[in-house]
Amino acid sequence: MSATAQERMPALYLSHGAPPLADDALWPGQLAAWSAGLPRPKAILVVSAHWEEAPLALGATGTVPLVYDFWGFPERYYQVTYAAPGAPELAESVRKLLRGPGMPVQDVPDRGLDHGAYVPLVEMFPAADVPVLQVSMPTLDPVRLMDIGRRLAPLRDEGVLIIGSGFFTHNLAALRHVGEGVPSWSSEFDDWGRRALEARDWDALLDFLGKAPAGRYAHPRTEHFAPLFVTMGAAEAGGELDSQKSVIDGFWMGMAKRSVQFG
Repeated sequence: MSATAQERMPALYLSHGAPPLADDALWPGQLAAWSAGLPRPKAILVVSAHWEEAPLALGATGTVPLVYDFWGFPERYYQVTYAAPGAPELAESVRKLLRGPGMPVQDVPDRGLDHGAYVPLVEMFPAADVPVLQVSMPTLDPVRLMDIGRRLAPLRDEGVLIIGSGFFTHNLAALRHVGEGVPSWSSEFDDWGRRALEARDWDALLDFLGKAPAGRYAHPRTEHFAPLFVTMGAAEAGGELDSQKSVIDGFWMGMAKRSVQFG
């Protein structure tokens, strides 16, 4: 489908929460309002913090069970379903765009959507009537992830909504040692990230561990910030990297839920 027949989709980075997000008084409505303001996607491509696999892998192209990749929650969270249609055509487009020297692509046909994908999608597209494809992160290197996003950018002109799903700050171990409220490392990193985004300081974001205050506290592992770089690459290739806006901000259980739209 050509760009003249299909409106170019934005590229999103969202903080995806955890299964209890559904019980929050505010956040589900914020996600629903966000999706209501978007063009209707033909398909959705998700890169989640919860799937690291190399070579880059494509998940199921049909409807298979969800991946309940969490432990110790009440049983009702394991009963959630999200039977979105598979996206075999999108998978084939992704293969064509990504495959090349130094970029092998593999299929994992029984790999369903993990909670980094389905938890926000349940709130944003509750009818589960948009085809969804999840792909893995083959690396956590920001430069390489941004290049993957650049390669995926043409999908936006075919009606594909590209979502990088992570968490703007994420350190569960440190949260166990603080009381209620927002720890300083989370608020300081979020404020730095907001200012870097508003200043379009992409080099600083790429070097966030070295440039951000409390960077290694906010992200002792970087998998939850990493999907941002796929989103940035998809936006840059479309000439829309500078058109970012924070759609959701604030904190949830001490972690920054900042979520950003490009385009």
